[in-house]
Amino acid sequence: MSIDVNNESGTEVDEQAILDIARYALARMRIHPLSELSVIVVDADAMEQLHIQWMDLPGPTDVMSFPMDELRPPGRDEDEAPQGLLGDIVLCPEVAAKQGAEAPTQHSMDEELQLLTVHGVLHLLGYDHEEPDEKAEMFSLQAAIVDGWRAEKGLTGPSPAPTVS
Repeated sequence: MSIDVNNESGTEVDEQAILDIARYALARMRIHPLSELSVIVVDADAMEQLHIQWMDLPGPTDVMSFPMDELRPPGRDEDEAPQGLLGDIVLCPEVAAKQGAEAPTQHSMDEELQLLTVHGVLHLLGYDHEEPDEKAEMFSLQAAIVDGWRAEKGLTGPSPAPTVS
């Protein structure tokens, strides 16, 4: 996987963990190993501008995904998805810090950014949470990926509960 993580936020974040969990999520979803992904970490002002421009909604949000080649996970009889440009995930650590602190299972900004990275990857792969059945599928898959990654890394304690709206 070619994954670029660019921190333009001015906030120190665990870029390696973002890279690692993105790579884990893409491998788990059987995305072609030569596919490309970009993760950009921005401040609240930049995220608010994107949120207004693309969603016509006020205020900063936690994560936005901008798909490129509209890749989808492979079917049961396929080994992996075709190679392509997945797109961009934009994260906002300021919103992540607030959400992590307010979550039922309080967790750090970095843990929230890891969860949001997986959430963004799933959006790039066509998952959504507008309808209750879609939300159940996406959030279940998101939790399984985060839990699997945390177990592989030997991280203890409860996984962050989904705080993505």
